[in-house]
Amino acid sequence: TTFAMITMGIGEMVFASSLMFPDFFGGEGGISTNRVVGEPFLGITYGHGRQVYYLIAAWCLLSMVAMYAWTHTPLGRIANAVRDNPERVEFIGYNTQRVRYLVLILSAFFAGIAGALSAINFEIVSAENVSAVRSGGVLLAAFIGGAGVFFGPVIGAIVFTLFAVALSDLTKAWLLYLGLFFVMMVMFVPGGIASLLMMQMPLVAKKQFGRMLPYYGRAAVAGAVLLAALILTVEMVYKVQVDSANGTEMSLVGINFDAGTFAPWIVAAALWALGYAAWRWAAGQVRAQLDAIQTQTGGHA
Repeated sequence: TTFAMITMGIGEMVFASSLMFPDFFGGEGGISTNRVVGEPFLGITYGHGRQVYYLIAAWCLLSMVAMYAWTHTPLGRIANAVRDNPERVEFIGYNTQRVRYLVLILSAFFAGIAGALSAINFEIVSAENVSAVRSGGVLLAAFIGGAGVFFGPVIGAIVFTLFAVALSDLTKAWLLYLGLFFVMMVMFVPGGIASLLMMQMPLVAKKQFGRMLPYYGRAAVAGAVLLAALILTVEMVYKVQVDSANGTEMSLVGINFDAGTFAPWIVAAALWALGYAAWRWAAGQVRAQLDAIQTQTGGHA
């Protein structure tokens, strides 16, 4: 925790310096660049967006291979041990602070690659790139995907991007949805989305995953009803509390209604009740079926 606070403090110091020394950092406007300046490399000018895409994709693939290979080195394995149980690692004679320091240096190397690719893609680097919001977004994505699984942060980055790019075009309350999603992950799936996928591996190995699909489908339907109730409630609250100056009439999935009347709120309450009851029933079915599989196969399902 102390190490994390120190690194966060250093990040905030760099962010403050970016505003205090505009001659070096470019101030609030940042520093602009031009990726097509200079002689073409093998005829590649990076003027076309597709060329930049392939460059970024190549570096991402190389970085992923390098990181995966590193996890199988002695340092990578002891770093995983420090993450899971630092007290036991210290007991067997390793310096956990030094391990974390070396991992920090390595992570800064890959972060530098990401920053360089970002500068090439957007052709600008500003104070926002070193802000706590950007750093927090990266940590949020890693947690959502699952920091304990190698491909977890990749899943988290995809989900976070969908929230920030796709969902932000559909609703102004996208940050609220992201916050609620994060809270739900912390409360019910602390291992991240990747942990849910890894939990299915024993079922796949025992050829029992297909048996669970109907029960997962029922849970998905119940979750969809709860999601519909949440979306309807959030959008109506946002319309009434934030955007009421433009009237309370609104449209959702092509349906026009007035959020200032009782009818849509009654529908939302009914969806909440129906979704909650369906989820309790579907979750019980899933647990019962998992217990039955575990009993039949004699092991962890």
